[in-house]
Amino acid sequence: MNCFTTAWGEFELARFPEDPREQLRAWDASDEYLLRHLKENPAGLDGAVAVLGDRWGALSTALAEPAGSLTAITDSYLSARAVAANLARNGVDPARVDVRSTQDAPPERIDLLLVRVPKSLALLEDQLHRLAPAVHPGTVVAGTGMVTEIHTSTLQLFERILGPTRTSLAVRKARLIHTTPDGSLARPANPWPLRYRLPEGIGVLSGRQVANQAGVFCADRLDIGTRFFLQHLPDLTGARRVIDLGCGNGIVGTAAALSAPDAELLFVDESFQAVASAEETFRSNLGPDARAGFLVGDALADVPDASADVVLLNPPFHSHQATTDAIARRMFAGARRVLRQGGELRVVGNRHLGHHVTLRRLFGNCRTVAGSPKFVVLSAVRR
Repeated sequence: MNCFTTAWGEFELARFPEDPREQLRAWDASDEYLLRHLKENPAGLDGAVAVLGDRWGALSTALAEPAGSLTAITDSYLSARAVAANLARNGVDPARVDVRSTQDAPPERIDLLLVRVPKSLALLEDQLHRLAPAVHPGTVVAGTGMVTEIHTSTLQLFERILGPTRTSLAVRKARLIHTTPDGSLARPANPWPLRYRLPEGIGVLSGRQVANQAGVFCADRLDIGTRFFLQHLPDLTGARRVIDLGCGNGIVGTAAALSAPDAELLFVDESFQAVASAEETFRSNLGPDARAGFLVGDALADVPDASADVVLLNPPFHSHQATTDAIARRMFAGARRVLRQGGELRVVGNRHLGHHVTLRRLFGNCRTVAGSPKFVVLSAVRR
């Protein structure tokens, strides 16, 4: 936990979930830059404020009191929890911030739109399209991000969807984006969600339809890591419950369901966009009555102990711009807890990450199922 100093006071902030082994701050220079700009240029702050993509609640916590009303919009369950936790930590009434997911209805009117530029250009495109109807000629639009996150394509999206756009000078490797809404702008249609059919030659998934909401990894094709994983899924004979953890668009869990029609599938991801994609992918291939659950959450925190036979996982190793194994470690520990005795966690990952070391420590065993120059598939069993 660290102290975040702003023109509106000092705030104790932490990422969610808190990990004492990680020393990552809950804000960066781009959050600081935007807040300084707003203090000097507060137009719209006393009206309806929308904050898109507030990663750990730094913007929402600092602006909850000065804003007329504030809506925080996020694709991340962890970010939503971070906003709530940081508001409570600093004694701010949680009712001051209306936290919505990217799948929820957007606000009807926005007087000040603040955008923390996301890693995914597709997610930014989709959300600007969704928010554009609430923007009026008097709306102040300000984006922020590190210089490595703001590209010509980023600015072109603001211009194409909202209006004329310019950037600020860089300060501590951060930039601001300023857009003037143009009510006469002929916006292109929102291309999201994207749907396509898988190629032949990949077993039960050959020719199957996949749905991708904006921001979900590898939206227009089957990525090579998933393709490798699909070739080495476990035998699911007799499995009663299978969990696709970090499900993304649900391809892996859908393959498991097609291979084991008697098993109940649970799709879990911290991305609202991902779980919506997984549900459409699953339903379009197995029908509306097939047994499955869809959970947006903090890995397996809300899944009961000893309730699954198999967990399938392709763990992330980035938290926004930071490289970390903390997410994978929590996923592995959660999988061990929710597996029944004899249950299996099967993991695909980049070979260099060394997940076998963590799995042996947690499970007491780990075997290599398959390997390639880039990827490895590992299996750990709950004893």
